[in-house]
Amino acid sequence: MIVAVRRRGAPSVDAATPAGAIESSGGFDWLRRGLARTTAGLGLGALFSGSKVDDQLFEALEEALIAADVGVKTTTILINELRRAARQDGISEPGALRERLKALVLARLTQRPSALNPAPASGPHVILVVGVNGSGKTTTIGKLGAAFVRSGKKVVLGAGDTFRAGAVEQLRVWSERAGAELIAGGEGADPAAVLHDTLEAAKARGAQVVLCDTAGRLQSKKPLMEELGKVHRVIGRAVPGAPHEVLLVLDGTMGQNALSQARIFGEVTGVTGVVLTKLDGTAKGGVVIAVMEELGLPVKFVGVGEKVDDLRPFDAAAFVEVLLGEAP
Repeated sequence: MIVAVRRRGAPSVDAATPAGAIESSGGFDWLRRGLARTTAGLGLGALFSGSKVDDQLFEALEEALIAADVGVKTTTILINELRRAARQDGISEPGALRERLKALVLARLTQRPSALNPAPASGPHVILVVGVNGSGKTTTIGKLGAAFVRSGKKVVLGAGDTFRAGAVEQLRVWSERAGAELIAGGEGADPAAVLHDTLEAAKARGAQVVLCDTAGRLQSKKPLMEELGKVHRVIGRAVPGAPHEVLLVLDGTMGQNALSQARIFGEVTGVTGVVLTKLDGTAKGGVVIAVMEELGLPVKFVGVGEKVDDLRPFDAAAFVEVLLGEAP
């Protein structure tokens, strides 16, 4: 049985919840607080406080980047390019080397657009959200739904996680906070059937955005991954061309371990972008660089807190400035 839960009037978010649309990045201060542990761990202020560029500086910088989970492969590429630039361009001042590093990282982070894919000309914009247990997937859906509602969109949430106890109720709470409508099935319902009915309801009611939840699957569980592939196919039959976006939610505290998750999910669902959560709770914020360099996937949103507006569009320039720029 499919149950439609209509929103109860205006969004029932806390009165203290800041307003704002999904397009707003919120500036440097928000990101600076979220990346505080990573920037403290990097210690670039001390590294670049010397008077010359030498092997000792390059070695220390290499260790710092690896510790921040930029990854051995990506770090090696960056250090080799920095060494080459120092030789060819005669870079002898640590400050100038820092600026070159910022330019190299920014170039990597802007190779692929981080904005959401364009909405279709007609019908709802369907976003499928995937990820393993504990990554913050359902919370991310709620926060995205709230942002879309604030920007004036009619939003429907599909409770496709019928595997985890309490998942539907968690999404129900978020739908009420966001002012979105929830479509849910009975206990143990077929996830593909629930999401199919979600899309049919969204079309009938003129919804502009549909966010589809899925069970938090362990990538080593082949049957569950096959079920996720089925969900992807069913969505495409209900709305031609859908899903228009497949967002993989990764726990930022996982660091390099998150990369293997991304590779496997990408094989099954054709991931179009990544949401990195919990960056405020880790010193491994450099994984943002690794995701984009090693996987070729854009980071579209980052989460650095528990509030409804603590998930925001990824801003590459702000990220580089906070991570590698001069300390305030």
